[in-house]
Amino acid sequence: MSEFVTTAFVQQYTTNVQLLLQQKGSKLRDFCTMGSYTGKAAKAVEQIGAVTAQKKTSRHSDTPLISTPHDARWVFPEDYEWADMIDDQDKLRMLIDPTSPYAQNGAYALGRSLDDAIITAALGSAQTGENGSTATPFATATQSIAVGGTGLTIAKLRQAKRILMANEVDVENDPLYIAVTATQIDNLLGTTEVISADYNTVKALVQGQVDSFMGFKFVHCERLGVDGSGDRRCFAWAKSGLHVGMWNDINAKITERADKSYATQVYVKGTFGATRVEEKKVVEIICDL
Repeated sequence: MSEFVTTAFVQQYTTNVQLLLQQKGSKLRDFCTMGSYTGKAAKAVEQIGAVTAQKKTSRHSDTPLISTPHDARWVFPEDYEWADMIDDQDKLRMLIDPTSPYAQNGAYALGRSLDDAIITAALGSAQTGENGSTATPFATATQSIAVGGTGLTIAKLRQAKRILMANEVDVENDPLYIAVTATQIDNLLGTTEVISADYNTVKALVQGQVDSFMGFKFVHCERLGVDGSGDRRCFAWAKSGLHVGMWNDINAKITERADKSYATQVYVKGTFGATRVEEKKVVEIICDL
């Protein structure tokens, strides 16, 4: 059993098991395209590159054959699991059965693992090619906004939007998102003047009254990494730019363990992976802490 379960023993007049403050599950999965797969790997998308039409300059000329570039983007599964046990003696000392909160706690843990996979896929190398054996790195030279000694600013948001639009992302039909921590949201409030037309919108964003600004839906996630200089690696993306593959969605099983004096085991598992579908649909925004 968990060595910490005794902390839930009734000491006061409480009848609820409260989960410690934590990110409750995945915050990013709903903002990526999704697919269900089986097998060792899956082709998330078949990519067909742009071609250029040839001008016809004479009558009865030969039909031009213009080769269409093909590529593929792959997603590979990883297995995740979590388990804990609760003895019957523990249940007797508690006012409510802790099994359900334990299962929820485990599901939250796997959801955070899914977010970690999505964050890694957004800014890491993606597997491409005929069988997914080619590693395609993130296009830092064209898709990254330098820290510039500042946190998240209106100028950086404008630049991110400009990069996506210049890359022909269909911003009217392909939703745009940006993953940030609480610090970056606070940065925006500090960089807007009180008289600015943006100020009230940013203030509402900080207070949680709205979740969108400048065409981006803000997704608050404190799991974003930092670069070698200790600066936060936020990123903006079009929904079609990130893909989550599900081999086995997060699910829980609650069973008795005869080999453990019939203690109740709470087991949560999931098998999933993520990939960046296209470099031009993701923009890294480096922010000073």
